[in-house]
Amino acid sequence: MIKVIAVGKLKEKAAQALVDEYMKRLQTVHKLEIIELGKSKHKDSEVQKIIEDEGERILAKLSPSDYLMLLDLEGENLSSESLSQKMDLILNQGQTLVFVIGGSHGVSQAVKSRAQAKWQLSNLTFPHQLVRILLLEQVYRSFMIMKGHPYHK
Repeated sequence: MIKVIAVGKLKEKAAQALVDEYMKRLQTVHKLEIIELGKSKHKDSEVQKIIEDEGERILAKLSPSDYLMLLDLEGENLSSESLSQKMDLILNQGQTLVFVIGGSHGVSQAVKSRAQAKWQLSNLTFPHQLVRILLLEQVYRSFMIMKGHPYHK
């Protein structure tokens, strides 16, 4: 099982359409669930409170046995092949793989400490909606690599 925990809701129809397309593709290869968490209700001037609130809500969605891969600017820069190998290893051990996309202010130290892996999707800054699409595409690509499917090429 793969879960994506994402802070923030998809607002644009085009972004939702792409997410729906990758979810449809992924249904045929592996069970995947997206858990959307609303943004914190704290004021934008209360950044630390926002980070802590969102962090607590992220951690509340995790089981102790979940393997948490945090999308983080300080994370490891993985190739598609490396991600595929890592996913294959985790899933073959029977663990639920959970990807976390934090809020615009980042994630709490508690979430960072809980993560078994940190993945830097890119050095570039992307809107959270686009990050979700990129993540789903890379998860789908990883499964195609595992299957030796020509999609990856």
